[in-house]
Amino acid sequence: MNTSQVGMGRACRGAARLALCAGALAAGQVLAGGLILYEVGTADVGLASAGYGARAQDASTVLSNPAGMTRLEGTQFLAAGQLLWGNTQFSAGSGTSPVLGREDGGYVVGSNGWFPGGGGFLSYSVSPDLKLGFALTGNFGAALSYDNDWVGRYYVQQTTLLGVSFLPSIAYKVTDKLSLGASVNAMYGKYTNQVAINNKAPGLGDGRLELDDNTWGWGLNLGLLYEIDPGTRLGLTWNSQVDLDFKGPAKFSNLGPGLSTLLRNRGGLDTDIKVGIDVPQQAMASVFTQLNDRWALLASLGWQQWSQFGQVQLGIDDIRNPVSLTSDLGFKDTWHIALGAQHRLSEPWLLNFGVAYDSGMQSGEVSPLLPVNSAWRFGVGGEQQLSKSAAWGVAAEYMYGGTLDTKLQSSVPAEFGRGDLVGSYKNTGTIFLAAYYNWKF
Repeated sequence: MNTSQVGMGRACRGAARLALCAGALAAGQVLAGGLILYEVGTADVGLASAGYGARAQDASTVLSNPAGMTRLEGTQFLAAGQLLWGNTQFSAGSGTSPVLGREDGGYVVGSNGWFPGGGGFLSYSVSPDLKLGFALTGNFGAALSYDNDWVGRYYVQQTTLLGVSFLPSIAYKVTDKLSLGASVNAMYGKYTNQVAINNKAPGLGDGRLELDDNTWGWGLNLGLLYEIDPGTRLGLTWNSQVDLDFKGPAKFSNLGPGLSTLLRNRGGLDTDIKVGIDVPQQAMASVFTQLNDRWALLASLGWQQWSQFGQVQLGIDDIRNPVSLTSDLGFKDTWHIALGAQHRLSEPWLLNFGVAYDSGMQSGEVSPLLPVNSAWRFGVGGEQQLSKSAAWGVAAEYMYGGTLDTKLQSSVPAEFGRGDLVGSYKNTGTIFLAAYYNWKF
């Protein structure tokens, strides 16, 4: 076993420690529907992402649809901050192997449920028809931290998968109605995974296997914005796959003498583990229509190709016969739909509302590496125009993921392997709180 490689079908896939959970990888709870968040501290939080690629009302359009920069005057910069709290806590069921104990793992997202996020977005006018932009943000990944002695420690203790994107962008107004835009997505990826090893050694406690690495991946974001009439516009976006090829040595600690000898004889102590993770390609259609001077309606429909994701599970299934350190997990593509509205209360104040649904990336039971599946989003926000050159806003969103069941059964007795992990994450949900400020120069 010189190299333990995780095969991840190369078509288009995804990744995550959610930001990634959120934070510069804002990934909320390991995001429902997948590991790519729409929430990075902007007004889209209050809209639940409705009109995501068609709104184009501030510099955050550099991320959501670069073609939207042609609607912005002069130079604009938007600074966004976000904090999320995820209610994701495991509850062991009767099918869990008794020798694993009863520890539930605590609030697993980020630090005791909390995770920060946000980003910066800049749009610069070369001419009325040509715009340049740049964004720095993280909207992909997940970050989970279970208590070390929880019942599923032989499947995962801590894992982080985060991607921070640097997005140099350009947009050009081809006609009075049609604008095109593009961004290069230079993504810096960070991956860590830690799992306990069942030593079966009296008085020694658990061993540990760790893997960590960072790498760069590259992709392309394309956008189109078509103004059907002065109050109605259609946005189409496509984001390419980004390959993040992680590789690092298997770091073992506190192994029992018998297991350590067995792994050494098989080359397992000196192995490199390769984890090829693909941030999935995605496509979205969005619409914005101004009904009158008070009301506007927004909508979005999107797709993400998670079927090629193949997240890796580290660990040893049978300490008597440690033939592999990794195994692949399967996922499926997801769909997203969002509806929202904007209401002009007065000249300075604008209210945002939205609701969205994301289908699940896992069939049936979920993995403790990714306790996330289908979810509903409910958002509300408000924005105040302070002057011709400045505006600020706040937004909140609740993402409800329901109860998620886990049923992992080992093929060997629990004394010699991972054991059976059966239970649920009850009433999962994530609260996003965002604030942003937009300058015009």
